[in-house]
Amino acid sequence: MVGRMAVVEDELSLVFSALADPTRRAIVERLALGEATVNQLAEPFAMTQQAISKHLKVLERARLITRTRTAQARPCVLDTENLDAAVGWIERHRQIWADRHDRLSEHLAALQAGRAKNEDKP
Repeated sequence: MVGRMAVVEDELSLVFSALADPTRRAIVERLALGEATVNQLAEPFAMTQQAISKHLKVLERARLITRTRTAQARPCVLDTENLDAAVGWIERHRQIWADRHDRLSEHLAALQAGRAKNEDKP
């Protein structure tokens, strides 16, 4: 189980690292609409096709996109499996964090109630 956890964490690190860049997030958003070629992905950005290709390699390494082959073109396609895994990780931890926040709020409310009770005593 520990080995499996390490692999999952490593894949998550690749996903979060890939999504840390705004250009790559924009590419992922564009690919959510459908497949696109490198030229199509490069259009909205003031950067070379080579720079976009580097971003695509990072996304491929994180297994967020795949490249298909259609005749001479190699369109990019969003692969949501690792994206779904990252969302699942965030959701699990969001619930843990929310539960901790709720417990802290309850504890602080109890402390305040105790303090108010002590102040009311003569």
